[in-house]
Amino acid sequence: MSSCLKPVLALSVAGALAACVHTEVPLAAEPAAQITIAGDRVFPESIASDAGGNIYVSSNPGVIYRALAGSNVAEPWVRPAADSGPVSAFGVLADDMRGLLWVCFNPAMGAEGGAPAIKAFDLASGALEGSYPFVTGEGPAMCNDITLAPDGAVFASEMLGGRIMKLAPGGERFEVWAVDPEFATLDGISFAADGTLYANAIQRDTLLRIHRKADGSFDRAEQVETSREVVTPDGLRPLPDGRMLQTEGEPGLVTVIAFAADGSATVTPIAEGVDYASSVTPVGGRAYFPEGKLRFLFGPDTGKDPGSFVIRSAAIPEGQ
Repeated sequence: MSSCLKPVLALSVAGALAACVHTEVPLAAEPAAQITIAGDRVFPESIASDAGGNIYVSSNPGVIYRALAGSNVAEPWVRPAADSGPVSAFGVLADDMRGLLWVCFNPAMGAEGGAPAIKAFDLASGALEGSYPFVTGEGPAMCNDITLAPDGAVFASEMLGGRIMKLAPGGERFEVWAVDPEFATLDGISFAADGTLYANAIQRDTLLRIHRKADGSFDRAEQVETSREVVTPDGLRPLPDGRMLQTEGEPGLVTVIAFAADGSATVTPIAEGVDYASSVTPVGGRAYFPEGKLRFLFGPDTGKDPGSFVIRSAAIPEGQ
């Protein structure tokens, strides 16, 4: 991390801007249309990209893979610490302002003990910069995905307890920001370009708009009326023009969401036939998404060889 960015962990975005002017970073190379993940039984969960076009993918074994801009291979980049015990890596998010990659870590399936935590890694070197535990109180918890608020706070979805967690600028742990019945099986979460917070609930087949009060505290959650039914909605990422990308796991779809003035949304598929679509990220006018192949992990093909894992892409149509 550069000397300009290191202090930003303890600052709001306003303070960060005063210390370090952020400029748009051009893509280092034209992105490859398809990327192979160099690993066995990867079962990728989440995907993110930084301003330079580098792509990051989390995996069920807890390894973070990185494909440098223009490369058609994602190589192992960060491995779980030897003393961390069995873990799985879920949501990943690149934070260009602070030069960090935020990653949700959960105990591996079947592992006893442990609790979720989000770790921050240096985008340049992969070095661990910080670890922030979830403080949820009683009951099980699972960190699913991550988003950044306009003021620099980090928000995360917690799906087992139906909670949204928040790490305030300069904070040391994620505290419960909101609990709501609509948050049951909460999965993707993202601030849109206009600062509105959205999330989806994977087992409830809903897209949610989350309202905040003037002081930033939770107000209420409402279901967004969509032009077509969404089924097992997952990964949620903003586009600069106010639209969002979303995946639908079981149907194998990647979609673009366009919001109307009345609050409803048009959901348009841009990729079909994905072997479980769990996440998506925009890079250079294309949507990149890994094939999760979950049927080989706990579906009808459990125990069989899933073969290689790839990150596919599709062109993002221009907004209307």
